[in-house]
Amino acid sequence: MTVYGIDVPIKNKPVLDPDFIPIGAFNAAFLKTAHKPIGIAVERADGQMASVHTYIHGTPERRDADRYYIERLVKTLLWMKGGFRVYVSGDEDTVEYLRTVYCARGRQEFDRDFMANVFEHPFEVVAVGEIPAAKDAPQRIGGHLDGCRIGFDAGGSDRKVSAVIDGESVYSEEVVWFPKTNADPDYHYDGIVAALRSAAEHLPRVDAVGVSSAGVYINNRTMNASLFLQVPKNLFDAKVKDIYIRAITDTFGDVPYAVVNDGDVSALAGMMSLGETNVLGIAMGTSEAVGYVDAEGRVTGWLNELAFVPVDASPDAMRDEWSGDIGCGVKYFSQDSVIKLAPRSGIALNASLSPAEKLKTVQKLMEADDPAAAQVYDSIGTYLGHTLAYYYQLYGMRHVLLLGRVMSGKGGDRILAEAQRVLRDEYPAVADKFIPALPDEKFRRVGQSAAAASLPALK
Repeated sequence: MTVYGIDVPIKNKPVLDPDFIPIGAFNAAFLKTAHKPIGIAVERADGQMASVHTYIHGTPERRDADRYYIERLVKTLLWMKGGFRVYVSGDEDTVEYLRTVYCARGRQEFDRDFMANVFEHPFEVVAVGEIPAAKDAPQRIGGHLDGCRIGFDAGGSDRKVSAVIDGESVYSEEVVWFPKTNADPDYHYDGIVAALRSAAEHLPRVDAVGVSSAGVYINNRTMNASLFLQVPKNLFDAKVKDIYIRAITDTFGDVPYAVVNDGDVSALAGMMSLGETNVLGIAMGTSEAVGYVDAEGRVTGWLNELAFVPVDASPDAMRDEWSGDIGCGVKYFSQDSVIKLAPRSGIALNASLSPAEKLKTVQKLMEADDPAAAQVYDSIGTYLGHTLAYYYQLYGMRHVLLLGRVMSGKGGDRILAEAQRVLRDEYPAVADKFIPALPDEKFRRVGQSAAAASLPALK
């Protein structure tokens, strides 16, 4: 397949999406003929830096390909690592192009505003003679099992809470709620407090509270989260940024607490279950939630919002309604992917159903070994095989834990099997470098909310 004048050889194509072009395959083909050095660095909080030295062509004939490659690379760094300032060395045209993209009314205005909001600093693109060196500040968190703890897990469709005594869950509940469609922050606050109180009723005391929540959290504060999508900005700043801190301290007073992105808690739970480090956790549910625990068993502080990292280089890739961009992980590794692919396989989904109910429709067909449903899951498995090879380039992980509703039942087994086949067939050099797996019974006992309970250390 050819895109932006670059020939991209692909052996394995999704049966229901033959125009899919893996971004990793595009990058590899692009770099074979690119020889002009260029540096890209992204600065995030406290001087932390992500830096990449790479190449472009630097010729008029390859200008479109160069611009596409660099823009996708910058977007990947922003959503993987996070940042408010982009440094560029080696090519002035790239600097000027990125400034026209990451600006008001520019194509990546959403990304620009999101990052400026999260890091509370104006977004900018800066030309430098040499990019700054990479700098990280990973922290060891979680794994604390002593005492009487509460773990709360906030998702887009339901909220879960666990009461845990010395590492053993003594109570858990799951309650359906509708955070993404509710503009009143008191609705969210009341739901959080209700869950905390429900768990506390099953404990002799509350020593600590840990929260796992979709979104971006810095110093336990909500910097951005789709859970609060409908909350107006003035109410978000007044009532949502400190919503978990208020809910915990209002309910239990001065107890230790920690609020962490749900993807990182998934990876932490995977580490606790596997007894291994260097774990990438990917939860495919309402969105694609990702977390990473490094080889030292530490959380990196990166955003890990791979839902918005490009995975498909096709110009006709599906558009995400929230960010407005195309080809990003959320449309390939969430219930949206199942809903997107089902009609292509001849499965009619009732338009009046919610996204979760549409997913259940396809899951029921898969449990009955319906061949149309099998094509849906095989296609997602092909997406995943290509993308895991790309994620390995980004993270160098040793273990991949695949979670979420999309990975449940026979469909999840089929996705995993197809992903492993694609890895062996198309990426043999990395196929044995990491181990993708579904959670085992031990992980299910630990659970997301129970792992969240282990986040804070006791005083």
